[in-house]
Amino acid sequence: MDKFTNMETFVRVVEIGSISGAADRMNIAKSAVSRRLKELEEHLNVQLFHRTTRTMHATETGTEYYKHCLRILEDLREAEEMTSQAHCVLKGPLKVAVPSTFGVLHIGPAINDFLQEHPQIEFELDFNDRQVDLIQEGYDLAIRIADLPDSTLLARKIATVRHVLCASPEYLQTHGSPESLSDLSHHKALVYSLSKDVSHWRLNTPEGKLQKVKIKPALKGSSGEFLHSAAEKGMGIAHLPTFVVHQAIREGRLEVVLPGYAFGELNAYAIYPQTRHLSRRVRTLIDFLVARFEGTPYWDK
Repeated sequence: MDKFTNMETFVRVVEIGSISGAADRMNIAKSAVSRRLKELEEHLNVQLFHRTTRTMHATETGTEYYKHCLRILEDLREAEEMTSQAHCVLKGPLKVAVPSTFGVLHIGPAINDFLQEHPQIEFELDFNDRQVDLIQEGYDLAIRIADLPDSTLLARKIATVRHVLCASPEYLQTHGSPESLSDLSHHKALVYSLSKDVSHWRLNTPEGKLQKVKIKPALKGSSGEFLHSAAEKGMGIAHLPTFVVHQAIREGRLEVVLPGYAFGELNAYAIYPQTRHLSRRVRTLIDFLVARFEGTPYWDK
């Protein structure tokens, strides 16, 4: 019996919750997964799972064994990395989920620079705004712009994300520039369709009071770059992060609307599950991203 292989298989089944899912993730037959679990339970002489026709849940003993397996497997990987990377050479796979626009504009270039320093890392980057399940989908790390209500995740802040209202000079010349929040309700709004509320914008007044204003969405889209392009073409007023529009504002292709008002700040985080110890590859990447975006993001300068 290969104890480490069986332990790794057991960990995958616990995390995914099914033999078939673990088999798909590991690219092996379901019968192989079942055999390894049976060998493990017979070797330990304990029941590790409560089994039903549809799901598998770890027993109390299985849950404790899972925690020990995680530590052992991570220690093994760490030992292998430290031994095989005598000259601080990082190598191996990293699967990372990143937001589409922020990922393309900023994380992607950062990864390219990271690869210049660590060319033997094998990246798989998923550019998508959906909230991935790190464990179920096998991600080592995710970059997420959020307030992180999920307490099952560990996170490290890598950047502050600010938003502005902006429109093209041509649009403002034709339709007038809003002078108050109430004026916004008379303008065409370009709205990020994945927002929790696409009918209102919430801004802080210069005095720091939060106010909500009803808007008329003239165009909705799930891509920040698309909304940016629409704003430059004079289609309306957009609510966009500065990491998307900073260059257009500097060059005068867009103008900030109601500059005295501010949206609440969000942060970009590197997140990973509490159940996972960070490999040296992941730790090094997070340190690199934190250093790159440390302090005021360069797109706000």
